[in-house]
Amino acid sequence: MILAVVVHPAHIQDRDGAKQVWTLLQGRLPRIWAEGNYAGELIPWVFTFGGWVLEIVRRPKGVKGFVLLPHRWIVERTFAWLGRWRRLSKDYEALPATGEAFIYLAMIHLMLRRLASP
Repeated sequence: MILAVVVHPAHIQDRDGAKQVWTLLQGRLPRIWAEGNYAGELIPWVFTFGGWVLEIVRRPKGVKGFVLLPHRWIVERTFAWLGRWRRLSKDYEALPATGEAFIYLAMIHLMLRRLASP
């Protein structure tokens, strides 16, 4: 279940765009997991802004090859679900709000199908 979506231009880094998402989620989450790109000055900002603990999921040191990282598969699985929607496979939308609306529609459809199945 997606709690908040923000579509921003490509020139905005994910770390900076994450602040827009977390302003929508203020007061809803006690803990957030993120990949290494979100480390740095964002960790204290997240704590002072929302009182959340931003936990960075990193690869174990000294490990080679594929490693299943905890909590990371949740994001990748959700992207795979959204990728099944043809409209979301490419960026066809002129407005960011339209892209956000289609992501919400895709998740609503997915949740309704799962609730309706026996």
